Amino acid sequence: MRDPVGSRRVAWLLVCGALALTVAACGGSDDDTTSATTAAPADTAAAPAGSTAAAAPTGDPIVIGGPFAVTGPAGIADHKDCSNGTQMAIDEINAAGGVNGRPLALETTDIDMLTPEGVQTSFQTLADKKVDAIVSPFVITYQPALDVAAAASIPYLSGGTSSPTVAAAKANQDKYWNFVQDPSESYYGGGFIDSLAKIEEKGTWTPKNNKVDLVVGDSEYNQLIGEGAKKQIAASGGKWVQGLEEQVTGGQLSDWSSVIQKLKDSDAGVIMINHWVGAELASFAQQFSADPVPGALVYLQYGPSQPEFLDIAAESAEGFYWGTVIGVPNTGKGAEFRAAYAAKYPDTAFGIVYTGWCYDMVQMLKAAWTAVDPSDTKAVVAHLKANPYDGTTGHIDFKDVEAPVYPDNVDSPDKGVTHLFFQVQDGKHVIVGPEEYKEADYVLPPWG
Repeated sequence: MRDPVGSRRVAWLLVCGALALTVAACGGSDDDTTSATTAAPADTAAAPAGSTAAAAPTGDPIVIGGPFAVTGPAGIADHKDCSNGTQMAIDEINAAGGVNGRPLALETTDIDMLTPEGVQTSFQTLADKKVDAIVSPFVITYQPALDVAAAASIPYLSGGTSSPTVAAAKANQDKYWNFVQDPSESYYGGGFIDSLAKIEEKGTWTPKNNKVDLVVGDSEYNQLIGEGAKKQIAASGGKWVQGLEEQVTGGQLSDWSSVIQKLKDSDAGVIMINHWVGAELASFAQQFSADPVPGALVYLQYGPSQPEFLDIAAESAEGFYWGTVIGVPNTGKGAEFRAAYAAKYPDTAFGIVYTGWCYDMVQMLKAAWTAVDPSDTKAVVAHLKANPYDGTTGHIDFKDVEAPVYPDNVDSPDKGVTHLFFQVQDGKHVIVGPEEYKEADYVLPPWG
């Protein structure tokens, strides 16, 4: 039995005892660099229109652990999006009466996700707090996270987009039975190459040549994405050929002038900037738009999803193409979630990826905890794997550990989450593919 520590129960009862009579907020967001428990408010605004708020949940909270980067050195924007999405789901669930009458709470701790020591410390902190599950946007050093969560038998729901992590978990299911994840990074590169033909078929873009230049970040994540792109180029039967391959080192990448000059010298019809840090891609956008490769379609891998990209790049962002395997579409549940998120966080730019994914993870946990005893963690994970969920990011199915993604490995959007492609148009991220979620066609960028 993995009960919350006694002190947490006392604190909950002291602060939230009044919730038995009235719906009230308990605690708030905490950006402290140490761990902090946020008891989620029972927010009447989250109740369905025209309904009366459910009885306030009571008793020991079921606690979700959030290893969220607050002080750096990387991932702060994505992690804040995940934190917001997680808290939003908790608030809504508590407003509806909790899970079998028990409230949910969020225990957070800062994380240095780049180092083994930083990841180990953060996950061990949450394990020591005896959280009932961990919802993590991602870590770069994955093995300590896997090991700590497994040793403590904590369900670990990740948005890590990492094929090495999935491979490690599948290779030792007896040990890592507790792990599930979004689609891996391997689908980014190949999915991007496949998307080009779909844009060309629409007649809104004609490649000036069939050469694809690759600029690849130094992380394992970006290296694997690059390999996926090269594999799909080779499989295209000559439709596409690989041109330049330039390696870049992330972290303090602000001067792209030498890279841009090489791209100009190569003059490819397609350019893939395979680097994930939003602020650094914004610097690229500013410099490239001032001195572009005329007629090139330019893809920026994932990073534009981070709100800071548009803030920094401003008008220079116009025309760039990018994608994500777990974005929130602007239809159905996705559109409803976007509107609800804007109402809850009116002064916060909407992050297209981890807001919805982490919200969905909490909703899946809620369904599992409603069906089985939260302390029976093997039963909880078995429920997660046996019961797909249609969420804000699409159809999430963990039966094979890693969620499938349309159109990369399933043939219909009702069988997986969707690999969404966006273009910045009129200062906004607009979905240009796949067809089922398209808001507009791809248009030629300012540089032609």
